Amino acid sequence: MRFWKMNGAGNDFVVLNNLEEHLPAECLPQAARTLCQRHLSVGADGLMVVDAPTQGGDYKMLFFNSDGSVGEMCGNGARCICRYGYELGLAGETQTVETTAGIVTGRRITQRLYRVRLNDPTTVKLDAPVEVDGIRHPCSYVELGNPGLPHAVVPYPNLRDADESQLRELGRKLRWHPAFPKGANVNFYEILGDDLLYERTFERGVEDFTYACGTGTGSVVAVLTLLGRVTGRNVRVDMKGGTLTIDVEHAGSQVTGLYLTGPTNVVCKGEVTDEDLNLF
Repeated sequence: MRFWKMNGAGNDFVVLNNLEEHLPAECLPQAARTLCQRHLSVGADGLMVVDAPTQGGDYKMLFFNSDGSVGEMCGNGARCICRYGYELGLAGETQTVETTAGIVTGRRITQRLYRVRLNDPTTVKLDAPVEVDGIRHPCSYVELGNPGLPHAVVPYPNLRDADESQLRELGRKLRWHPAFPKGANVNFYEILGDDLLYERTFERGVEDFTYACGTGTGSVVAVLTLLGRVTGRNVRVDMKGGTLTIDVEHAGSQVTGLYLTGPTNVVCKGEVTDEDLNLF
């Protein structure tokens, strides 16, 4: 079974081409759990599988978190899969990718830099505070696409210097908070300057912080644009794994376009020989 290992700003993925491998759909969650396990296998935040399109796109992207759960969409993953699709000749420099949350379009800018239009927000609650351990935390809530990918957007002062264990515990409690019936990816942010942010995301399905989260970054900038805290144009977001850029188009309180630009990295290409991988 051939694979690529890719990352987008440190958000890393195992990529399989099911147009060639023909793996049954019911095997994919187990493949994700095994292949994404760090130290014991390839290791990644998630598994991405390219499959045949069913809605007129160039191809379909199936995304699985490292725990085997289905992810509606992944922004950094979409940028990586666009490069994968381009380099394998599945699509041209402009691509239409089918995801569980809806159609995502992508564009090649340079060999490594890709821009995708994220799924439009279908739910936006700018003022949705939540209480944890008796403390009321300001929060906004966004769902991208349909079915919606859930994101909590939470300001956190001095985020760069935050105590990692305390931040992780708060992220875990917010991720499972009953205010979010689907659970939520929790995006902590700090405004550093004009159109400059720092962000940490506790990701649902990974159950820990990742080096970057593209849909989370888009959700944060969409919220701050609607609140008038950033311009929505070429907003830079620094994360542990690198820098992403977000552009927001909106008409009043309605986001009409959400764009994510950032780097991709093909780390390695090879053959899976994991003897613990039992798919059949």
